[in-house]
Order: sequence, then C-alpha cells, then structure tokens
Amino acid sequence: MVKLDIMSDPICPWCHIGKAQLDRALSERPNHPFEIEWHPFQLNPEMPAEGMDRRAYLEAKFGGKEQAAEVYSRIDAAARAAGLEIDFAAIGRTPNTINAHRLIHWAGIEGRQTAMVSALFAAYFHQGRDIGRTDVLADIADSVEMDASVVMRLLETDADRDTIVERDKAARDMGISAVPTFIVAGQHAVPGAQPPETWLNVIDEISSRGA
Repeated sequence: MVKLDIMSDPICPWCHIGKAQLDRALSERPNHPFEIEWHPFQLNPEMPAEGMDRRAYLEAKFGGKEQAAEVYSRIDAAARAAGLEIDFAAIGRTPNTINAHRLIHWAGIEGRQTAMVSALFAAYFHQGRDIGRTDVLADIADSVEMDASVVMRLLETDADRDTIVERDKAARDMGISAVPTFIVAGQHAVPGAQPPETWLNVIDEISSRGA
C-alpha cells in the first residue's frame, strides 16, 4: 500500500471538490494502492469559538460583497462540474473547525475517518448545518456509527485539542499554505482539487512500478 496523506478542512469547498474528484478516480480503480489518512488544517485558526456570520466573513475575506460573489460563482461552477450540488445559501455561519478536526481524529482511531470527512462535508455544504456546534458534531458522529454520548463528553473537554493544533502547525511548517494538499508516499505533494484523470495517472504509474 501507498500512503496518501490529505490536508483538509471540512469547511473548505475546494477540499470537498477535491475529495469528489479523488473518489471518482478511486471508483474507477477499485484495486488502487492508497491507504488514506486525513490531517487537520484550519483555514481560519483565529476564528472565534462560536464562529461568525458567513456573509460577513466572506465579505471581509474577499474585500466586499461583489468580490465574494465572484469567487463563489467560480467555486460553484467547479463543484457542479465535479457532480456536487452545494447549497451555499443554506450556510448561515462559518464555524471554528477545531472540534470538527478533533472528531475526524477520533473517527480515525475507530477506522471511520473517511466516512466522517464525508459526513462533515455533507452536513456543512449540503444540509447547511453548523459543524461548530457540539450537538451537531455528536449527531454526525452517530451517523457514522460512533458513540454520540462519548463524543459529546469528549467535546466538552480539551481532549486532543493540543494534538490538532500541533498537527496543523506541522503542516504549515512543511510549507503547506492552502488546502487541499495531497502527499503521496510521504514525498510528492499534489496541491489543489485535481481532476480524476490526474489521480488515474498517479494510480496507474504506481501500479506499473508494482507498488
């Protein structure tokens, strides 16, 4: 097997698009060599714990309403091309994602990490749920067959918070400044939401070497 490390944030639309593109390639190569692990990278590490109004956040980030609309029209077009119908209008708040990353970490311990990442993307981008809320995260945990009551108790503590912060910092120290970033076999960085064809080429090249 070949390790595929993915740096991602569950509120990053390009990460959602990138996963959809990768999934399409993996479905065409069911015997692919990848062992996938998801790693934390917060787009907004300084976001208040309670999050903030999404419209205000986008206008501040992109320099105004028109600029934000222009950026998201391109994102929406890319999402649709990847087969995703994102309901941006349903997203009311931009959350702090530290707890979502803790949840992804715990899901990984139980062998449910990719399922959790998928569930978080679905909750945020298609259901308009506030994934900064502990009750929402506990419910999402339940949907992937984790113990919601245990998750709720853990989220009420600081368990593994420092671990997530340190892993995020380690990614930045490696030179990663944007997500998604994919690292193949611990050596080759593949930045951005790559088309399925790129992944098919990577898989076929690895397979031809007998990896």
